[in-house]
Amino acid sequence: MFNETRVELEIGGRTLSLSTGKFARQSNGAVMIQYGDTVMLCTVNRSKEGRPGIDFFPLTVDYIEKFYAAGKFPGGFNKRESRPGIDATLISRLTDRPIRPMFPDGFNYEVQIVNTIFSYDGKNTPDYLGIIGASAAIMISDIPFLGPVAGVVVGRKDGQFILNPTPEELETSELNLKVAGTKDAVNMVEAGAAEMDEETMLQAIMFAHENIKKLCEFQEEFTKLIGKEKIEFVKEEPNPLVKDFLETNGEERLKQAVLTTGKQARQDAVDALHDELRERFIAENFAELTEEELPEDVMTEFDVYYEEMMKRLVREVIIFHKHRVDGRKIDEIRPLYAEVGTLPMPHGSAMFTRGETQALVTTTLGSKANEQLIDTLDEEYYKKFYLHYNFPAYSVGEIGRNGAPGRRELGHGSLAERALSYVIPSEEEFPYTIRVVSDITESNGSSSQASICGGSLALMDAGVPIKEHVAGIAMGLVKEGDEFTVLTDIMGLEDHLGDMDFKVAGTKSGITALQMDIKITGITEEIMRIALNQAHKARLEILEVMNAAIPEPRKELAPNAPRIVQMQINTDKIAALIGPAGKNIKKIIEETGATVDITDDGKVSVFCNDLEQLQKTVKMIEAHTKDVEVGEIYSGRVVKIAKFGAFMEILPGKEGLLHVSEISKERVANVEDVLKEGDVFDVKVISTEGGKISLSRKRIIEG
Repeated sequence: MFNETRVELEIGGRTLSLSTGKFARQSNGAVMIQYGDTVMLCTVNRSKEGRPGIDFFPLTVDYIEKFYAAGKFPGGFNKRESRPGIDATLISRLTDRPIRPMFPDGFNYEVQIVNTIFSYDGKNTPDYLGIIGASAAIMISDIPFLGPVAGVVVGRKDGQFILNPTPEELETSELNLKVAGTKDAVNMVEAGAAEMDEETMLQAIMFAHENIKKLCEFQEEFTKLIGKEKIEFVKEEPNPLVKDFLETNGEERLKQAVLTTGKQARQDAVDALHDELRERFIAENFAELTEEELPEDVMTEFDVYYEEMMKRLVREVIIFHKHRVDGRKIDEIRPLYAEVGTLPMPHGSAMFTRGETQALVTTTLGSKANEQLIDTLDEEYYKKFYLHYNFPAYSVGEIGRNGAPGRRELGHGSLAERALSYVIPSEEEFPYTIRVVSDITESNGSSSQASICGGSLALMDAGVPIKEHVAGIAMGLVKEGDEFTVLTDIMGLEDHLGDMDFKVAGTKSGITALQMDIKITGITEEIMRIALNQAHKARLEILEVMNAAIPEPRKELAPNAPRIVQMQINTDKIAALIGPAGKNIKKIIEETGATVDITDDGKVSVFCNDLEQLQKTVKMIEAHTKDVEVGEIYSGRVVKIAKFGAFMEILPGKEGLLHVSEISKERVANVEDVLKEGDVFDVKVISTEGGKISLSRKRIIEG
């Protein structure tokens, strides 16, 4: 019934297999990839016809998690998988980024890749497997593809690189590096690192690429066994009528327009020239037609070729004349400005501006109750530090819907969070939950890196004891044949028309995060080395400006910031603190308004907005958990009177006997003559023998 083809490769000490012909047989390409006991189905399909007149490649990549893959139930009310979570969205992006540049230039068929995880062993993660499986599915399909592409993860411990480490190994690794590429070059990098130097990072990328070569050759062998014949696709030549008109009438003027200073002014000049040339083109060729009668295909080509001509002109002046449209040198950073304390009420705030990109960033401090629950195929866990990135339409002078964050916002936020996470103090050092929010108020490229810089400033302004500042910079590339130019601090137009967006973040000591995306099939080790070195130089310049704004974390938290006190109690005192049915702890919370978290190991965290109430809470907790000591004086309350004395509560749940002979220096014949229930006064503990507490008031009076 099935005509299954299966191949295997030993890599990273485990067996990787690719198979097809058994599942999803109606898809254009379908591959079941297995590594250890992790199994993923990768499918690819295309539309029957191309979409004429579009200036982008309509590729969609979906990653779908099935919680049963890990033997888990989905969270939530419906107990059914629904919209992808943040991690699933980021895994989709991780597959999209190295796959997208590998289709022929101008390819306009709609393509959809769906990666579905059906089995997950907790050791072999779906991120890099999705890249390999999707590439293999496209390779055996009839869709034109410049691959294969493969991805790996690299860790590092004790000076040794680890290929495809498990999540457990990554917890103690100083590096979490994801790399994708072809046999010839690297085309995607994503990394977090514990302040790693540039040369070691480059070695790690090259180590990854050596293994990527093996995986690409493996896919080629697989394709020879089962691959379909590719459909023919030839990019259409520009309409000669449009091409000749624009090159004759617009090329020199467009070159001047793109050199206009300022993003908005430049865009206005480019748009105005477009509108003028369009009207002239219509007047010379379609004067007798109304706007509604104009040939749609020709006018679409006019817009597309105008954009292509602008791209060619910008790239030519950069690569051959080393001239940038805003007049900067190729390694020059735009003007910088940094300030802290921008907003009066947030616990920490900062504004960071680089050229026409600006981030307003805040830090909020909270308790353990504010930690973020992460529910994935792995074990649930809580994050004590997280960063949210917002990119409103007004930041680029446009109108748009304000809704849930999209893939781009989640990706940029994740990168900024990763860059800062390596300097966040431990819970023991700083027991707060930390939320950083970056609102981009103005954008002309590299807003994620501005978020890193602003986030670092806001953390210090809030008094978070981070080790040192973290700064980020985005590098660009323009490459034609063997000629190339690496650009420092790319702005939006250079990102849009260039070949690379290589973001590097770190401290003065080393790299904490990397992210590289390219639009060509790959870049060489030489280009990466140049980019890393230029980024290092730029990072140090930015750090100088940031240190001038605030060189170290504030010693005191903001007056309105909540306070946290951590206490350690014996585990056998936890029950006494909580009380029957939570009676004791509920009473403490009701009286003080504090938040109290108690862990199984006896760690008690007290969180309160009011310092006086915080101190009161601590005293109440101590009263429930401290042992009664002989010789200590306690404030006691009479709870019961007997003929031989009075029983007094000196600590919550702890009572002692004040014998009639210890009440006063004078003889007391009748206890009720001198004491009544509810009386409160100091008593001294004179004995705890046999677990019975004996008290004295007389000895305090005697001194």
